[in-house]
Amino acid sequence: MHHHGYLWTGPKERFDNEALRRPPHAGPPSAGSKPELIQRYREVAAEFPTSDLPPLETAYWLIKPRTLVRGTWDESKEAAYWLGERLAEYAPRFASERDRDTTRLARLVNSAAERLRSGADVSYGFYLERPSYLSLAVVTCSPNRAKAELPCPVA
Repeated sequence: MHHHGYLWTGPKERFDNEALRRPPHAGPPSAGSKPELIQRYREVAAEFPTSDLPPLETAYWLIKPRTLVRGTWDESKEAAYWLGERLAEYAPRFASERDRDTTRLARLVNSAAERLRSGADVSYGFYLERPSYLSLAVVTCSPNRAKAELPCPVA
């Protein structure tokens, strides 16, 4: 078992485009469907796997481009440490004073280490100033507990 780290920051409006953050349905709409529905399915099917937007389900980071992997660790403790470093780096920009609390952030890192050790994924999100958003995720691989069928991007 190992872990991959992902980080995304960007405009809140882009993050809110949920259609590009969820995988397309398993099969395309039927031939008799409205043309705009068929077109939208094609767009999502083409864009979802290549988009850098955080997926709604954390495990789907695994099908995103390998270039989005910010780090790979064999030990959950190392992955949690990376997460803690990113939280410390971005904390001054958090929109909420509560989110900047160092004790709270330390608890998030400790919780992440425990969850990763058990084989679960971790995903955190924070509003930043200038309505921006930060998404941090560490995904467990080989296999992923939530989506075992997804391939690992980096062995």
